[in-house]
Amino acid sequence: MSEDIKPFRVDIPQAVLDDLAKRLANTRWPDELPGVGWELGAPLDHVRDLAEYWRTGYEWRAHEKKLNAFEQFTTTIDGANFHFLHVRSPEPGATPLLLTHGWPGSIVEFLDVAGPLADPRAHGGDPADAFHVVVPSIPGFGFSGPTTERGWGAKRVAEAVPELMRRLGYDRFGAHGGDWGAIISRELAVSRPERVIGLHLTMLPSAVARSEADLEGLSGVELERAQASLDRGNRFRQGELGYAMIQGSRPQTLAYGLTDSPAGQLAWLAEKFEAYSDEPVDRDALLTNVMSYWLTGTANSSSRIYAEMGPWAGETAKCVVPTAVAVFPKDTGLPVRHLAERTDNIVRWTNFDHGGHFPGLEQPEALIGDLRAFFRGLRPASHWLQGRSNPT
Repeated sequence: MSEDIKPFRVDIPQAVLDDLAKRLANTRWPDELPGVGWELGAPLDHVRDLAEYWRTGYEWRAHEKKLNAFEQFTTTIDGANFHFLHVRSPEPGATPLLLTHGWPGSIVEFLDVAGPLADPRAHGGDPADAFHVVVPSIPGFGFSGPTTERGWGAKRVAEAVPELMRRLGYDRFGAHGGDWGAIISRELAVSRPERVIGLHLTMLPSAVARSEADLEGLSGVELERAQASLDRGNRFRQGELGYAMIQGSRPQTLAYGLTDSPAGQLAWLAEKFEAYSDEPVDRDALLTNVMSYWLTGTANSSSRIYAEMGPWAGETAKCVVPTAVAVFPKDTGLPVRHLAERTDNIVRWTNFDHGGHFPGLEQPEALIGDLRAFFRGLRPASHWLQGRSNPT
């Protein structure tokens, strides 16, 4: 075992869970105007029902056990703690694959896909499609815990990730991400293309249509998709971007409410799952995701990634790494291929009929299948490890 990497196990004291239950029972609920639905934010009845289930029906210990079924570790890189799952494949020729979440997500997004990706033989798949799966909690998120200094934006995370993979013995690897995970993964591919064998994304802000000029010369299905991209992007920027502006400018002020009130933390995250999912995400999965913020006190530090905006406005640097884009119709932004090809080496493009911002929770089989199909064409005969023993 490397001295730089330490085993980790989730073990929440019962007193913390008892405190959560008391806070939920004593929630001071806001008023609500009649008939507004979701127009002004998460409806009172919706949040109250979720909170009551959280208090009386949700069983954290069962989900804690599910988390602990995966090997977990922590390591310090550039002064920040990295918590991560490491799901090693039983197949000797497996390809290392980094899966990176975003906000308001967490490693919970990948709990149902990590096993099938690592051991396809056990899940009815081809063992040649196996991956060694690494799932980090972004610094400042979840069990990585709060960051302690400025600067932990997407670019800095992307600069730290290669060191994490090096410590695990992986010289070259594939990368997948959505939301901030997509931005981080692309930054990684741009800055360290020699390390990334392939890039798989479900979000690409630079390829979202922003004006009528982005539709010129298109017809048929391509025009329809570009128009949908423009319409979806306009709705998002005009009516749904408020959370990012608050987290990007005043995360500290917001954090008092989210850190003190579980109902507040729940509403803040649940609204986004409702808005950006094609169909409702399983309540237990949603609450386990919320718990990853609540139990670790990372509402503030996770929000700060927006204060380090960096590439949010759209990537401009060229990316030469072979790239696949999977487009799910209810995502926050819908990239279109002809725009992506201006800056990215697109070798695979998949438009799905169902799914949204959290495909690992909504459409796990579709995500698994697309990852397998993409990387199947990128695997060389040589082994991916650096030739030294794996520390974990």
